[in-house]
Amino acid sequence: MKFAHLADTHLGYRQFGLIEREKDFYEVFEKVIDKIIEEKVDFVIHSGDLFETARPSPIALLTFQKGLLKLKGAGIPMYAIAGNHDIVMRNDSIPPQVIFKKLGLKVISPINTTYMHGDIFIAGLPFYPSSQVKNLKSKLADLSKKAAKHEKSILVLHQGIDKYFGQNYELEIGDLPDNFNYYALGHIHNYINDNFGNGKLVYPGSSEIWKTNELKDYKENGKGFVIVDFDGPKPLVKRVKVDISRTFIERSLDYNELESGIAGLKETIVGFDKKPILDLKINNVESDTNRVYELIKEELGDLSLMIRPTFSMLGEDGIDVIINQKDSLGPLEILKEQLDAYGDESVTRLGLDVYTFLSKDKIDEADEILNHFFDDYYHKDEDEETETEEEGEAESADEKDIQVTFKEVLE
Repeated sequence: MKFAHLADTHLGYRQFGLIEREKDFYEVFEKVIDKIIEEKVDFVIHSGDLFETARPSPIALLTFQKGLLKLKGAGIPMYAIAGNHDIVMRNDSIPPQVIFKKLGLKVISPINTTYMHGDIFIAGLPFYPSSQVKNLKSKLADLSKKAAKHEKSILVLHQGIDKYFGQNYELEIGDLPDNFNYYALGHIHNYINDNFGNGKLVYPGSSEIWKTNELKDYKENGKGFVIVDFDGPKPLVKRVKVDISRTFIERSLDYNELESGIAGLKETIVGFDKKPILDLKINNVESDTNRVYELIKEELGDLSLMIRPTFSMLGEDGIDVIINQKDSLGPLEILKEQLDAYGDESVTRLGLDVYTFLSKDKIDEADEILNHFFDDYYHKDEDEETETEEEGEAESADEKDIQVTFKEVLE
């Protein structure tokens, strides 16, 4: 018994606003499907962010439908959860994966959290924001109890875990139940293969380069998916790499040797089938950066899909060092530091979620998790209505103070 595990395909993503990049994501997804069929697996697990948005374009939907039907023709079912990109955080909303249930897609959802594939128990949950982590932990505990009844089990999640994700995570590593044989994770775009509990914890990573900060991991581990062999006492994980459609080139050039640097780049990329994306750092710039950019564009523009230059002015090396320090604080870290001062972890998590959604113009999602938060904190049972008027007034005053304080922190 073996299966394929993939995640974070982000179909429909138009990186840098370029239609060519959107097509690249479709092309690599088709390669992944063909590779999976070649591997003759028994089933497929997709751990979320199948699409870039919860309202995918017709082309994104058709690309997935084509892949799903190919798998179906080969007798390979797919199990899938919704990631944070697939979900609209609003009551009664459904992820786009549900459209394909009648074509055989087995959607793991809060309503239908478990499946059996032969003697393998498959359980999972869609993405939960950190402000709903209490509910998430409770559901994980329930799934753990069910998994204990089975010899082979898989847990499918789309969550950030503190050990791998940095500060803006939803779960700590100790929050995961430890009695599953395989943890099919999504959300982190780099490849992670770790031992945990009774088996393996794996993030297969994204199938394409979604952000340029993934380039380092791509050079080390490639992009693709994993094949998991469940025949032995412990899962065996094999990395399957899939070539991405377009080359990303990072190059550092010195202003004083700009012409020779550009000539070397031209020689490198002139024979490429697809125009590459160039990330260029020009050091020791002595003149107007606009003039330098125009020179780069004139020489390399026709040979590249996109040029992303950054400039380091002569004598400003110290500024770059400070900005690039690993421990420098970004807006999320600053917000977390401020919220932590109030000593309430749930408020901290809520603030980070709200900031994340608002920074992506997801107003409805931010509003929904705020409503969930205040419902959980201030909802009163009917039998509590017997409290005295004085107690009720005091509690209302406390509630108002907390909300005002939280609003001030966000501002």
